[in-house]
Amino acid sequence: MDLELTGRRAIVTGASRGIGLAVAHGLAAEGAHVALVARDPEVLSRAADAVRRHGTTVLPVPADTRDDGAVRGMVARVVAELGGVDVLVNAAARPAVPGPVPPLAELSDDALRDEVETKVLGYLRCARAVAPHMVDAGWGRIINISGLGARIAGSLVGSVRNVAVAAMTKNLADELGPAGITVTVVHPGITVTERLADVVADRARREGRTPEEVGRALAAGTSIGRLVTAREVADVVTFLASPRSAGITGDAVTVGGGTRGAIHY
Repeated sequence: MDLELTGRRAIVTGASRGIGLAVAHGLAAEGAHVALVARDPEVLSRAADAVRRHGTTVLPVPADTRDDGAVRGMVARVVAELGGVDVLVNAAARPAVPGPVPPLAELSDDALRDEVETKVLGYLRCARAVAPHMVDAGWGRIINISGLGARIAGSLVGSVRNVAVAAMTKNLADELGPAGITVTVVHPGITVTERLADVVADRARREGRTPEEVGRALAAGTSIGRLVTAREVADVVTFLASPRSAGITGDAVTVGGGTRGAIHY
């Protein structure tokens, strides 16, 4: 299937590693020009070099999405150098880490405030900055990477931030839809990225188990019996970024291998 992404201009935040980097690869492989956004210029530069192998224009733009001025400057630079922006993938957020959750009495205001500042307001700032360009063009795709914490209790902070992203997505979809812009939210589960081994090892130490036992337990919690990879998440995001996804907006798409026992309708 031709995803019709050749020549499209995309911004991917959180693109220096993990799911964000996998999405950048996926979009570039389909012919899109991609601006990679992250805070660390050195790591971002290496990521951009890797994505360039697909043969499209790759623009590394260091920026902190917690700063509205930095976000607006980033978008202005992308528009100036790429000629516009057609796709925004918001992935700049701290990954959820399975582990002990502090009880209510020990949960600080800052624990939630920091997550909202980055994942909710950061996503909003980027959407707000790119929307006028998409409206002028009469077409656009915004995909927000959230997480299954929106559907699973156990981490108050994780659930609140991810539900907020889903709610923001639906509101933006309804507002921007008449201008030809779709907005979707993707909920990955625990995903195989370069940091998974450290997460598994830490959990194994805390629980007195081997990393292999922890890995099997995590895989057993999915319907497919294994964890999904960053590339598999990116494949779904790449489709949602394409003209082929026109019938999907305002909705959540989960890419976690299936949650055993749960029914969502």
